[in-house]
Amino acid sequence: MTQDKFVQARRKREAYRGTLTDDNADCADLDKSNAQVINGQFLRCVGKRTADRSGRGNQMSLDIRYKNHDQVFREVEKETPFLEYPLLSDTGIVRHGFSTRLGGVSEGCFSSMNLSFGRGDEEEAVRENFRRMASAIQVRCEDMVFSRQTHTTNVRVVTEEDRGMGFLRPTEFQDVDGMVTNIPGICLVTFFADCVPLFFVDPVKKAIGLSHSGWRGTAGKIGKATVELMERQFGSDPADILAAIGPSICQECYEVSSDVIEKFQESFAEDDWEQLFFQKENGKYQLNLWKANEIIFAEAGILREHMAVTNVCTHCNSRILYSHRAAGNQRGSLAGFLALKETE
Repeated sequence: MTQDKFVQARRKREAYRGTLTDDNADCADLDKSNAQVINGQFLRCVGKRTADRSGRGNQMSLDIRYKNHDQVFREVEKETPFLEYPLLSDTGIVRHGFSTRLGGVSEGCFSSMNLSFGRGDEEEAVRENFRRMASAIQVRCEDMVFSRQTHTTNVRVVTEEDRGMGFLRPTEFQDVDGMVTNIPGICLVTFFADCVPLFFVDPVKKAIGLSHSGWRGTAGKIGKATVELMERQFGSDPADILAAIGPSICQECYEVSSDVIEKFQESFAEDDWEQLFFQKENGKYQLNLWKANEIIFAEAGILREHMAVTNVCTHCNSRILYSHRAAGNQRGSLAGFLALKETE
C-alpha cells in the first residue's frame, strides 16, 4: 500500500459534507468569549448527518453530533451499531469497531450496550453484549484480550497464551493500558467513557495496537510508547503505521485544574500550549486531548495523512455514548475492538 493511495482515500472521505446546526444543547456550557481562543471561534457540535442508506459506507443516522464536517467515522447500522474508521478498514487486514450505548440488553443506567463487568451490571447481560458486538464486528469472544487499565503508560505485547483473557478467564496481568500484537484473530479490547481510544495498524508488518489514553496517559504519551513497542517488537516503521484517535471528551467539555495543566507543560513544547489549553476567568482550563494525541502521533513518526482524528465527543453525545463527566459512576462503559483478520 502506497502513501499516495492513503492520501487519495483520505481526500475521498473528506469530500463528504454534512449540515451545520445551531443546536448545541448537549455540549458543556462554555463562555464564548473564552472559546474564541480556539481558532478565533466558538466550536459547535455539528448536527446529525443524513445520507443515502443504500450502502454500508453511507449510513450516517445514529443521531451522533459531530464537531466538524470531516468523515472520520463510518456508522455501521447493524442490529448492534458501531463506529469504524475507513482509514483502517481500507487496509483490508483488520476487523475493528467502537461501541455505542445502542443495541445491547443492559438496563437502567447501564442501558443498553454496557461492556464492563466491573460496574455493577448483571454479568450475563454484559456477556450477551459482548456476543452481540463480536457478531457485529465479525470477531469471536473467545479470541478477545482485555486491558487492565489504571491510567498508566504500560503497553503489553499480547501473545497466543493471552487469547481469551478477560472474557473466558481472568486476565493474568495488571496495570496495562495498551496492547500490541501481530497474531491474526486475537481481538484487543480496551474500555472508555471519555478517555481517548488510540488505534494503530501497520499494514506492512501486519501488526496492530490499541491503547487507552486519559489525561495521565496522554501527558505520559502512551501513544508514542505504543508505536515504539511496535517498532521494537515487530520492526514497524512509524511512517507505515495508520493511527486513529477515537470518540472521547472534546476540549469544550473538558475542564481541568492547574495541576493537570502543569503535567502537560512538562510534557509538551511551549509552542504547543496554545493549541492544547486555555485558562478561563474561574482559574480552570479547557484541555484538548485530541490535539495532544495528534501531536504525540507526529512525534512518534506517524505521517499526518495516516492519522484519523476524532470529531465525536462522548460528553456531547452522552445519550449515544457513555460519558463519565456526564453521568459519573452510574454508567456503563464503551469499548474499542481491533483484530488482524485471519487468513481464509
